[in-house]
Amino acid sequence: MATHYTHYRHTGAVDIQKRTRQERRFDEIEHDLPNFSPFTSAPTPTDRVLQLFSYLGKKNPFPRSITNEDTLWLLDNTAYRNESTGKWEAEFVSAAFSQHSSCAVIDAVSAIAGKIDLDSNDPNYPTIEERIRPFVQDIKPGAQAKALQGGKTSLKLGPGGRNGISNDVKSLPENKGGSLVPTSAEVPKGANGILEMKTFYADPEGWGIISDIDDTIKITQTSDPIGILRTTFLDTPAVCPGMPELYRFIQSLIQKSSPWFYLSASPYNLYGFLRDFREKNYPHGTIILRDASWMSLPGLLTTLTLGTEDYKIDRMEKIHSWLPKRKMICIGDSTQSDPEAYGEIYRAYPGWVKVILIRKVEDIAAIGIEAKNEPERFEKAFKDVPRNVWHVFSDPVECRKIIQDAVSNSS
Repeated sequence: MATHYTHYRHTGAVDIQKRTRQERRFDEIEHDLPNFSPFTSAPTPTDRVLQLFSYLGKKNPFPRSITNEDTLWLLDNTAYRNESTGKWEAEFVSAAFSQHSSCAVIDAVSAIAGKIDLDSNDPNYPTIEERIRPFVQDIKPGAQAKALQGGKTSLKLGPGGRNGISNDVKSLPENKGGSLVPTSAEVPKGANGILEMKTFYADPEGWGIISDIDDTIKITQTSDPIGILRTTFLDTPAVCPGMPELYRFIQSLIQKSSPWFYLSASPYNLYGFLRDFREKNYPHGTIILRDASWMSLPGLLTTLTLGTEDYKIDRMEKIHSWLPKRKMICIGDSTQSDPEAYGEIYRAYPGWVKVILIRKVEDIAAIGIEAKNEPERFEKAFKDVPRNVWHVFSDPVECRKIIQDAVSNSS
């Protein structure tokens, strides 16, 4: 995608991330966590060949089918009208695993429990094993899935690549903007996973929301490695205070026909966990995660703390390619690189982003990194972004008038 604007790279986000990792001993914690090979020794020559062909991605001539011993995830998505054809299309993402793990799950559970000081006799110990399974199940490279969209449109998804993930842009039949259409996987009896997804149909124009997840709407403690492990593998997921009410208020102003995108640096392993959290607390929307850290516990900490700015800019450019005429509200926080990423995307596509809201995180997760909340950081991140566009807030209630004024002034 061609872009013609001035990049303000090295905005300071990388330096802040490095300081966070050093001060909070991320490297030391990661070193002590187990890392599993996603491509274990194949038990048969046939499996070895199938794994080899998975390097070809979509060009794989011998995809493997989903079996009754597999786990398949279908991820919610957003349909948009192709600007050239005027027809609906959407990117479908699926992930395939074996229901079994070739690694010692007990070792992974023990490693996490040790880091968060949880005794094996603690009644919450089984929670770790349940949540860790998506990190230790064997990946199924080169898998192809069949699905039925809206009860009548057959889809073939995949074959996936080496990480078990497939991304397919599919043409879809005509539908009304704002519709939410289910797609069901067609799998053998015994296969499990997230076997139904929903496609939200977003018309070209209107409002849209891009929201971070970790420490924006969900307490994750992204500046603390032990905090990340505890909130991910043990604690009941908790909302950031006041954010569900703010999001319901925003939705009441921009109508339910507006698409929501939840853009996080978390790995896809956490999709089911985060989808359940979103469904319970926030408006429906497409969750976009990083396709890294499969079968890697250290990778969880890495994806949340390294390269987040470039990753988020890349995904927002994709959203822009789908919905370039939408008016976007971007919501994030000060713990990662949301200010820098949102500032960059504003400069890349002037007029596309109408409002930027940054939650100023002042709890224990931010201890030791005062620079994250310094005014100079935000001024630098939002260089050349009009001052009435970006706002840093502590109480979500502050955002209501900002959103209300933006919606009123654009109508």
